Amino acid sequence: MYTQEKPADSIALYPLTPQQWRVLADSLPATEYQWAMLHDFNAKSGQLCMLPDGKGGISKVLAGYDAEEGVRWAVAALPGKLPRGHYHLVADWSEAETLQASIGWGLGYYRFEQYTKPDNKARPVLYVVSAQQERAKAFVQAVTLVRDLINQPANHMMPEHLSAATAQLAKAFGADFREVVGDDLLVQNYPAIHAVGRASKHAPRLLSLRWGNPEHPAVTLVGKGVCFDTGGLDIKPSQYMRFMKKDMGGAAHVLGLAQLIMQLQLPVQLRVLIPAVDNAIGGDAFRPGDILATRAGKSVEVDNTDAEGRLVLCDALADAVSHKPDLLLDFATLTGAARVALGTEIPVFFSNNKALTEQLQAVSETSEELIWNLPLHKAYFEQLKSRCADFTNSGGSYGGAITAALFLNEFVPKNILWAHFDVMAWNNRDRAGRPLGGEAMGIFAVYHYLDAVYRSQ
Repeated sequence: MYTQEKPADSIALYPLTPQQWRVLADSLPATEYQWAMLHDFNAKSGQLCMLPDGKGGISKVLAGYDAEEGVRWAVAALPGKLPRGHYHLVADWSEAETLQASIGWGLGYYRFEQYTKPDNKARPVLYVVSAQQERAKAFVQAVTLVRDLINQPANHMMPEHLSAATAQLAKAFGADFREVVGDDLLVQNYPAIHAVGRASKHAPRLLSLRWGNPEHPAVTLVGKGVCFDTGGLDIKPSQYMRFMKKDMGGAAHVLGLAQLIMQLQLPVQLRVLIPAVDNAIGGDAFRPGDILATRAGKSVEVDNTDAEGRLVLCDALADAVSHKPDLLLDFATLTGAARVALGTEIPVFFSNNKALTEQLQAVSETSEELIWNLPLHKAYFEQLKSRCADFTNSGGSYGGAITAALFLNEFVPKNILWAHFDVMAWNNRDRAGRPLGGEAMGIFAVYHYLDAVYRSQ
């Protein structure tokens, strides 16, 4: 993937926009320019032209990319297209941009091959200076963890498997791991998590990971861990259930982000909470019309058993805020409404703090990862009113991402700095460095924010 040595036969790799190509073309030897013209190279996104060296090898590689997508994905397709060998980037980029391109190169290697015959062919290697290589690897490994967890089929990623993955991560970084399982959830006052997961033979649980110096600022991450979502008794149609193995995508996100925080030694006191359940159908499944208790002491009338993610999250959030963290972030594959609003590739986020909202929106640009804020429009809480409980778990036909966020907001006091990310966690199309399947969304932007805030303290 990467090398810290730049051998004498390393091949120059030129990522180019059409404008940059026009400048470079004027400086190329006539034979190289003619070769590029012969192959109709004009630096359109995805175009590749390998210039011969006259000795049976390659002298230069020209690769077109779309500047609007950012440099992270400029060379991400090339690990699967270039012949084996050593390459080095030639581009008028800053150190930060070169790092992003190196991360994209690493993500271009990603394949989920656990259940297929692996592709063992030799791949090209990119020269990356030592100072940037470790950081690039950390981001690639974090995104890989997120993708691998989401891509696992549900029969290999039930609550107990998610528990094992969290415990393994904790062990790797010397963190503390604990869990509350099955009926102990009732004993220790996590009734909503228990209610959603009790019908499955795979016992529900709350997973907890702690890491870092207690003197450092406290950052808590909460991730929705619904390992498979049938919809419960409000069963999903088959076409909507097909990829519900990804409904633990929020849990995957916080584990990937936690790995990145620990690997890059961010000076924070980290806590991760994951309510892990299987929303199954059975004789003991919770029902529409049931009134559930929650850890916060608020009663919730079940309007729809397919709005279960917010039910498990509310108990975890209540636990999180009791420790008064300096920052609380949650990730969840929570609503289809967020996808209707912004499509499948743009994570939606909400926050109870204007300054945090503005800061997260700002890092969206500097981190080259688009995230977008929607409002916590309090007037829509009217849709969650109940005649027989404090509120319901599902609202009307419109503004579903907002009403879901408003539900969660009921469990987070105003004095806790909080942001909620509603993510797709899945690529519906194949792009350079972003294959079909499980995907990390918002991690670059969020880590960029955390690093800017806490690295300087």
